[in-house]
Amino acid sequence: MKTYQLPAFLESYSSLKDRTIRLRFGTNELSPQQMADIHSSLNCTGFLAFNPEPFSTKQIYDIDALKVDFDAGKTPGQRLRGTLYRLFEQDNEGHKTFADYYNSKMEIIINHFKKKIDDLKMPILR
Repeated sequence: MKTYQLPAFLESYSSLKDRTIRLRFGTNELSPQQMADIHSSLNCTGFLAFNPEPFSTKQIYDIDALKVDFDAGKTPGQRLRGTLYRLFEQDNEGHKTFADYYNSKMEIIINHFKKKIDDLKMPILR
C-alpha cells in the first residue's frame, strides 16, 4: 500500500474503555484517487502523521521508511475467545452460560498441550 496525504481536520476524539483512542477526521471533497486510496486502507494497520502544513518530500520519505511492527487488530487470545463465543452461539453443548462453556473449552485446549509436554518427556524405547 502506498503512502498518501490528504488535507484533513481533526473533528473529535474519544477514549475507549480498552484505553485506546478513536480519532475522527473530516476532509473537503476528495478526488476519485484519494477516495480509492482511503478505501484500499480500510482495516489495515499503519501510521498516522498529522501536520498543519503539507509534508515535505523528506518527511514523506521518512514516513515511507517506517515499518509496522504491531497489529492493531485483535490479539490471538481475543480471536480465540471470539471464535469460542460463535461456537457457543451455534451449540452451547449443554452449558448455561458462555463463561462455563469458555472454561470447559479452555481446559480441553490446555490439557491437549499439557499432554504434548508429557509426551516429549517420555523416554524413547527401542
